[in-house]
Amino acid sequence: MTFSAGDASPPPQRGPLANQVIAVTSADQGYGRPIGTALAHAGASVVLVGTAPETLAAIASGIEQQGGQVIPLAADVSVPLDCISALGRILDIYGELHGVVHLADRRAHSNFQDLSENEWMELFNTNVKSTVALTQVLRRRHPHTWVTVVGPHRDEAGLQAQPQRGAIRALVEHASQEEMRLNLLFPSRASSGDDRLDQPLTDVVLALATPALRHLRGNVMEVPLPPVPRPGERRT
Repeated sequence: MTFSAGDASPPPQRGPLANQVIAVTSADQGYGRPIGTALAHAGASVVLVGTAPETLAAIASGIEQQGGQVIPLAADVSVPLDCISALGRILDIYGELHGVVHLADRRAHSNFQDLSENEWMELFNTNVKSTVALTQVLRRRHPHTWVTVVGPHRDEAGLQAQPQRGAIRALVEHASQEEMRLNLLFPSRASSGDDRLDQPLTDVVLALATPALRHLRGNVMEVPLPPVPRPGERRT
């Protein structure tokens, strides 16, 4: 695990998420950048967690240039020891961790019938195992930290997506038995790379992060997103 920012305390922030420390996992891909950016704009101190340090640093730099408070942290949360180490580092820096937005939405590159065992295990580790590992580590060490999971996209129709969705859904729906606050979002498609088109998802993430909704837990929500225009098609 690497860390590339200083340990100085951040200046006071303004916004609905001011004084909250929120980590975004798999922040080096897909919805990680727009979600991290939106959280920072809302006043949170954001920790971008992922396995591509250079990409994390570039995203963090862009957010900082817009006035956000953010640090990149290289870690693989599907590995419990790495997850524990990342959590410890965050607590060393900020002293607390209010929430985690966990991206468990890796897509398959093959059809279900052509999916190799290695490809399936990569999907399982990135989406399901990481969610369980993160939840377990938080339950042991920081049980009051909320988690919003972004699960496999609804436009991934292959059968490989169904057991992943089912496992993550069951974990979220029953996490309240362990007195944990987990919610699950299923976006209708993958990230478009256009923040305006992906805004509905970031809006729901921001809403769940606000203290006013801290009583919500165990919810599974589908998030419809506008279609991505085809090449040459004018967006209305």
